[in-house]
Amino acid sequence: MDSEKGPSSVPASAASGGSTSRRPNALRRLYHWVLHWAETPYGTPALVVLSFAESSFFPIPPDVLQIALSVSKPRRSYYYAAVSAVASVLGALVGYWIGWAAWSVVGDFFLAAIPGFSRGNFEHVGRLYESNAFIAILGAAFTPIPFKVFTVTAGVFSEFVPLGTLIGASVIGRSARFFLVATVLFFFGRAAKDLLEKYFEVATLVLFALAVLGFAAIKVLL
Repeated sequence: MDSEKGPSSVPASAASGGSTSRRPNALRRLYHWVLHWAETPYGTPALVVLSFAESSFFPIPPDVLQIALSVSKPRRSYYYAAVSAVASVLGALVGYWIGWAAWSVVGDFFLAAIPGFSRGNFEHVGRLYESNAFIAILGAAFTPIPFKVFTVTAGVFSEFVPLGTLIGASVIGRSARFFLVATVLFFFGRAAKDLLEKYFEVATLVLFALAVLGFAAIKVLL
């Protein structure tokens, strides 16, 4: 197993908890727990588990650990992107199965306890699937929109979302997202890390908006 330990993997603010003396909230502690795996020899297995779990229930996106690992070893950036993409798509299949086969049992729990899920979000995503399931999943896979909400809801609304649609949109969207991060880190390394953490959500939303406009233009012109 390759060792991925390196002191540069985790930002100083994460290691120290910042200058404030207040104890971070539960989500922030979970964020720091995710980051700490970059300081261990188990960074890649942790990235597999995180990417897989985030597609159905885990609240912290895998980009957090992918970025930390890639900053430590920029030449392995594309490897980490591939790991994230494959594990995330496999996790999407589990999310789909949860919605398709187990929603009647776990639905109330997901709506009450899993971040991103709510009755309003669930119903809104269902309406999106009635309109264009592929674009809806592609958008969630590429942008910071909670992907888990879309994978699980896809199983519930399987009459509008064939499994092939979920797989195709997930492969394209997740790969584009993680390999975009990898490209920036491969060429710019640590200098890109702070910019990615600060502006990643805005950048992905803008890029997805441009992609949707491109699809719309093709429909109009053809």
